[in-house]
Amino acid sequence: MLVRIHPDNPNPREIAKVIDVLRDGGLIIYPTDTLYAIGCDALNSRAVEQICKLKGVDPQKSNLSVICSDLSNLSEYARVSNDAFKLMKTNLPGPFTFLLPTSSRLPKIYKNKKEVGIRVPDNNIARTLVRELGNPILSMSWTDGSDEDLPEEYRTDPELIHESYGHLVNLVIDGGPGDLTPSTVVNCLETPFEIVREGKGELEF
Repeated sequence: MLVRIHPDNPNPREIAKVIDVLRDGGLIIYPTDTLYAIGCDALNSRAVEQICKLKGVDPQKSNLSVICSDLSNLSEYARVSNDAFKLMKTNLPGPFTFLLPTSSRLPKIYKNKKEVGIRVPDNNIARTLVRELGNPILSMSWTDGSDEDLPEEYRTDPELIHESYGHLVNLVIDGGPGDLTPSTVVNCLETPFEIVREGKGELEF
């Protein structure tokens, strides 16, 4: 199913359709401020396992990232030092993933992980979904690296993404063209903080 949602003024009725899918443990492909991502309710272990299986990812060995709507309830999912919070507050919303120590609120699938990636993207659709769902959303790139030779539009055009990958998920959101550059990843597990992957956006310290 392809659902079109205005990137600046998401229609509540269309948002509700997506929320129903997420609450039912479904998988979606949705826009962020960088790449289109595949996601689910981050607190639904079965849905998280389904995405990891689909992507061929071992959740015990790979970093998992979640999208939050803002920084207000961040401590429920990660342990944040004062310095890390200041850095995040300066740069978010934005195209950054901050690696932080995992908190006890996340499901068992995250428990053996010492870290979790936290994102607050500069994308109104993604943040609205999190607010309406009441839980963070798991975020992984929907690509697997095998499509690098495809024309750019097959990685950025949501209609073509739906045509090629829609059968793997329950719903694809058309929120306008996507980007080809991933987020910048910042390691905040220890000081000094370190950029471990250069991506979109310029981090302000």
